[in-house]
Amino acid sequence: MKTAISLVLALSMSSFTAAPLPAGEEVNPQEAFINMIQKDTFMYFWEEADPDTGLVADNSSAGAPCSIAATGFGLTAICIGHSRGWITYDEAYDRAFKTLKTFRNTLKSEHGFYYHFVDMKTGKRAWNSELSSIDSALFFAGALFAGQYFKGTEVERLANSLYYEADWHWMTNGTSLICMGWNPESGFLGSYWDWYNEGVIAYVLAIGSPTFPISPDCWKAWRKPVGEYGGYKVVYSFFGSLFTYQFAHAWVDFRNIDDNGINYWDNSVNAVLANRQFCIDNARSHKGYGEDGWGLTAGEGPLGYKGYGAKPADRTVEDGTINPYGMVASMPFVPGQAIKSVKKTYDRYGKSIYGKYGFKAGYNLDKRWWSDGYTGIDQGITVLMIENYRTGMVWDYFMRNQCVKDWIELCGFKVKAP
Repeated sequence: MKTAISLVLALSMSSFTAAPLPAGEEVNPQEAFINMIQKDTFMYFWEEADPDTGLVADNSSAGAPCSIAATGFGLTAICIGHSRGWITYDEAYDRAFKTLKTFRNTLKSEHGFYYHFVDMKTGKRAWNSELSSIDSALFFAGALFAGQYFKGTEVERLANSLYYEADWHWMTNGTSLICMGWNPESGFLGSYWDWYNEGVIAYVLAIGSPTFPISPDCWKAWRKPVGEYGGYKVVYSFFGSLFTYQFAHAWVDFRNIDDNGINYWDNSVNAVLANRQFCIDNARSHKGYGEDGWGLTAGEGPLGYKGYGAKPADRTVEDGTINPYGMVASMPFVPGQAIKSVKKTYDRYGKSIYGKYGFKAGYNLDKRWWSDGYTGIDQGITVLMIENYRTGMVWDYFMRNQCVKDWIELCGFKVKAP
């Protein structure tokens, strides 16, 4: 097993250079386009975060609370911003340090987990939100990445100490599954991470925890249903939202990991292609759908935030709404189709769908609806997955964490040569 871990580390820790595009030199137009999207989207995390607390807004509307998940994405995005020369080392370090100090000294936690939404300045619980296992996990992933990026500093110490306090065993509530959350009024929620989806990242961190781990057998406890659409076989998520096949992959490099015959990277590739085919097949029903209008995922729509999705899935919600980040964050999986479709979307709809922070939250041609805002977690997956497409940088740093190595070993995964 040690040999397998050494192999996955070698595959995940290759050197890279994430430099800004050269000034005054001729640049490939496609690379310049991708760089523009990533930089514009990155600015959400620089400008829509409180400069004193480092907390990142859930969305761009006035008075929005902080989303701890968006803050986790933001911690990684800030490091990417420095690697590309958009901010200085001191600016990036200061923002990461302030953010982690806010979690350490200001935010209230229970058994090491944090409330889903908190006030941007005071850190107090907002919207009567739940203590969220997945949103805490996304924060921890971002914090651990920042710890590796600023290795040997107070940022690394703070990141590790916050992660070590999470009592994952408590969050199972005596079961073999991680509960979705807890609130002080009624205790544990009735739902668990019992199906393949974005919750995978929580299991990675829980099994690999050096302080409050759960059994590796818990990895086998959640369901892995298999379906097929358009000739693409997929271990699918319940609603079929594309983000469920993307979020964990933002940090964890699944490309060469085999889970008893399942490769989750290949699975996400198939899920993306099935999603695209679903939109092609339903193009007569919705004006925006087609070979360059796809990527059904959770996001803002005409009637509010919904978990849009595509087959194969047990239950899908779709009404013609497209959230562009679904396509953009698919670049690592299907670069040819994703980049072409993203460029077509940009060229067709211009300022209606693209603004100061990149692609806006969503649009629906059937209802002549266009979002005028941005959502933090959409922006986060965009910045991270573009970077993974360009350099693999996020995977490179995150896979160095001891908890990830331990997760691989404890679950007995096979690591395939590339």
